[in-house]
Amino acid sequence: MRKIRTRKHTAALGAVTAVLALSLTACGGDDTGTKSAGPAAAASTDSKSTDASKTTDDSKSGATAQNTGTTKAGTSKTGTSGGTVNAGGNTSDSYAYKHPCKSSDLSVRVYPREGSATQHVIEINNTGANSCGLSYFPRVSLGAAKASDHSGDITPAVPGGLGGAPAYPVKPKTAAIAVIDLNPSGKNGVTWVDEMNVLPDGDHMANAETQNFPLGPDVKVGDPKLGLYRSTVADAVSSMQSAGKS
Repeated sequence: MRKIRTRKHTAALGAVTAVLALSLTACGGDDTGTKSAGPAAAASTDSKSTDASKTTDDSKSGATAQNTGTTKAGTSKTGTSGGTVNAGGNTSDSYAYKHPCKSSDLSVRVYPREGSATQHVIEINNTGANSCGLSYFPRVSLGAAKASDHSGDITPAVPGGLGGAPAYPVKPKTAAIAVIDLNPSGKNGVTWVDEMNVLPDGDHMANAETQNFPLGPDVKVGDPKLGLYRSTVADAVSSMQSAGKS
């Protein structure tokens, strides 16, 4: 009888122990589940995702608006190019007579004339929006680039008997062309000249606006002649050939 009571007591204790173990396991599982994916955490995560998505969308929207604004107020419609096209510029000769060209609106080129060993082309391009006026011919001198005193520079002969319009008009995007012959006779000339100095408008521009162009070695200069501004090289050559004649 004593032995039986002991077994029953042991069995009862085992059953109680099992129930407690199951209860503890269930509690531990609930804690783990709450920590990994509880409603509060899920709500927080969703909120962060939504905010991030909203921020991204707002950024895209802002960039689009900024680009749209740039397109509407950009150079193509309201900038210098658009304004020039709309205004058309003033391309009349009468406007040019009253408005001397500015150095900032001109580009100057000097290059050998094709087919000639002694002639050079002086090309003055009007890069501005309006017509402008130049003196009848450029102011040109020939000298040594390294000279400290340019009082001995050579100046070419020009055509005489000038008169007529108050200036030579140059329309926008066109050029005024003059031709100089450094040695018309082809005889022996001085060899110390290696630079050409060009002032597009000797009547209205300061000496400081003179531009210098190297002529290279082996240049001979003798009794040079310079023609008036013309619209073509051929006409400029004809003008140059009349230089020195009254």
